Order: sequence, then C-alpha cells, then structure tokens
Amino acid sequence: MNSSPAVAQRVSLIRDAEIENTIRDYATPVFRAAKLTPNAINIYLVNDESLNAFVAGGQNLFIHTGLLLKSESANQLIGVIAHETGHIAGGHLSRINDALSKSSAPAILAYILGGAAAIASGRSDVGAAITAGGQSVAQRSFLSYSRTQEASADHAALKFLDSTKQSSKGLMQFMQFLEDQELLSAASQDPYVRSHPLSRERITTIENHVKSSPYSDTPLNPTQIASYARINAKLYAFLNPPGRTMRIYKKSNTSVEARYARAIAYYKGAKVDQSLELLDGLLSETPTDPYFHEFRGQVLFENGRIEEALVSYQKASDLLPGSFLIRRDLARAQIEMNDLKLIDPAIRNLRIALPKEPKSAFTWRLLATAYGRKGDVGNSSLALAEEALIKGKPDIASYHAGRAEKLFATGTREWLQSQDIMLAVKSQIKARKKE
Repeated sequence: MNSSPAVAQRVSLIRDAEIENTIRDYATPVFRAAKLTPNAINIYLVNDESLNAFVAGGQNLFIHTGLLLKSESANQLIGVIAHETGHIAGGHLSRINDALSKSSAPAILAYILGGAAAIASGRSDVGAAITAGGQSVAQRSFLSYSRTQEASADHAALKFLDSTKQSSKGLMQFMQFLEDQELLSAASQDPYVRSHPLSRERITTIENHVKSSPYSDTPLNPTQIASYARINAKLYAFLNPPGRTMRIYKKSNTSVEARYARAIAYYKGAKVDQSLELLDGLLSETPTDPYFHEFRGQVLFENGRIEEALVSYQKASDLLPGSFLIRRDLARAQIEMNDLKLIDPAIRNLRIALPKEPKSAFTWRLLATAYGRKGDVGNSSLALAEEALIKGKPDIASYHAGRAEKLFATGTREWLQSQDIMLAVKSQIKARKKE
C-alpha cells in the first residue's frame, strides 16, 4: 500500500516507563475482568494529537496522545480501555489480527496507517519516536467496526467496569463527547468517531447502565487522580514548547505535576540547573520515586554529565527493577562511561531488557556495542544481525549472522541463534519478492 502525499501523516510510538506503567495499572483490573492475561497485552502510546485508540495484531492496544490529553479524568481513559478490551475479548478484526499477530508495533502502525517503512529509534523518554508513514483512508478501512461489534464492546466494557467496581460515567462522558463530534464534517472528526460507528441507541444504553449500576458514584482513588495528573503534565510538557508549558503550569502552581512539567520545560529549554533544582525538590519529598530519578538521569546524561546520570539511573533501576526501559537507559550510561568494569553489568541489564521487547533495534545496537567493547566479536555480530533484521536490512543481517556462525561451535546456543537469523533473512527476502 502506498501513501498519498495528500493524506500522508507522521506518527510516532512514544516510549516512557512512567506513562506506560500508569496506563497498565489502570488497564490490568479490566484485562483480568475480561479473563485476559494482563502481561500478554501490549500497550503502546501513539504520538498523534487526534483522539483515538484501537486494537490490532491480536492483543495490542494503541492509545493516541490526543486521547490522553483530551480526556478529563482517569475514569474516562479507563472507560475507553474497557471498550477496546471488549474488542480484544470479542476477537473483532480477526482477519487483520491474524495477519499482524507476529509483527512489531511499528510494523503494525506502518501496515494500518499506510504501509510506509518503519524506522526504529532508541530513546525511551516521551520525546523518543519510532516513525512510520500513514494514510487515513487505510486506517478507516482496517479499524472500522460494525455497529454490532461496537454494541458488543460497549456491553463488555460495562460488565468489566462493574466487575472491577468502577464507575461507567467516564465511558458515558466519552461517548457523549463523541456524539458532539458526529455533527462535524468527516474531515474534522477525530479518527475514533470514523472507525467506531456511534448511535444514539448505544449512548442511551450506557446512560441507562450508569443510572442503574451500584458503582456509578464510586470515586477514583487518590492514587489514580495523582498519577493521571502527572502523566498528563509530563506528556504535555514533552510535546509542547517550553513557553507554552510554563503558561499552563505557572510558577505559582506548586503541585507535584506542575513542578514536574516545569522541570521538563526547563530541560527542553536547556536550562539544566533550573530543571535539576525542581527535580531535587521533588525528590526531597519523595526520595523513592523511580520516575523522578529516571528523568534526572536523562537530564544529566543528555548534558554530558554521564557519571552523575549513572547514579540516578541506577537508583531508578533499583527502585523499579522490572522496567526494561530504565534498565536499558542504565546500560546506555554504563557503556558511555567507557569503563570495562561496567560493561558486564551493562550486558546483564540489556539481557534482562531484551526478552520484554525483543524487537527493539536500539537495544540490540547497545548490546552489540557492549560486546564490541569487550572484544567479543561473535556476540557483537549476533546483536548487529538482530538489529539489521528488525530494520529490514537482510543483506546486513546475513553478513553478521554468517560472521557469527563461523565464530561459534556448531550446536551452541549462539550458533543456533545465527541459524535462526539466516532463516529469518530468507523469509524476509522471500516476502519482499512477493510484494
């Protein structure tokens, strides 16, 4: 599928440990209510200001930044997640899901949004992106649901929310907002309206449920309110110019989220000392917050203060050892220190990170660099081959896999990995010939 210049757009996958973990915290009870395995569902944040969310490629949930920034509460976001979970549990769009089930998230976006080649990137902060070309016509084609499927997903969402003793008001408010969107021209509507057909009957059903559900007046817990405010402030600050952020989150606002947003704005405006001053103040109040330590590490690392950054990243990793994004950034700082004593710890961190996201080209590149620093040519070649394979460069993947094959004894784990890569290369070349 080719992108038309008239409708082509740039979209990005944003990676951020705090935002992803917060959304997962909201979603996990809903996934369990749907009898889905929470860890089997991948959640991705798409850098697009339009209001949208969709499922694709099996158990992959994509949420636009526009949905996060335009929603008014965690309850509204949870309502949308519950609805999309209804599509997953219902097996909707099974044909597309089957076609994409083994694809990476960037490949799914590339396929759905226009078929342009995805470009892997390495940063894990909210400014980091994996870029793909897009086409709105294709998106509507692949993501459109029938009215029956939409009603089914609504029913499932209401059931999930009741099962978790959460209010359905957020879903109702979201649907009422979409109803107003239907009055706009198709070109002005958010993608969610175009791909999720709406009817007054659907909204009435949800409104009636809200009237009868015993959980409709259940308030959000303070943790959800605070975490929602934080991720919205963080996202806004990263996606907008510093001046705009400072106007929204004024210095007179001393809330945690406002100070966090201003720290990001100062960082983006190259005012490192002001950013660190705010972060240090936040950390003095909550010294065990891994995300403040992580961001402090980012500020220091990107301003050449690697040794100090290493301390912050290590603290963040100690506080949140299960975050592969934090481990990856810690490994990057360890490698950048150019100290052989830190190379093995870096490799361990990357080896822990890779099983959680094996299709991260940047992580494989870091691993190749670390092994290269050790003089381990074989493992460095394997990592470079994996990176090339992910980036769709079969010739380079074949070269490095062939190099590794000669360096490892037949039958070893590394030798078998080289064979797997060679088979994948052949499949990739064969698939291209069919295009």
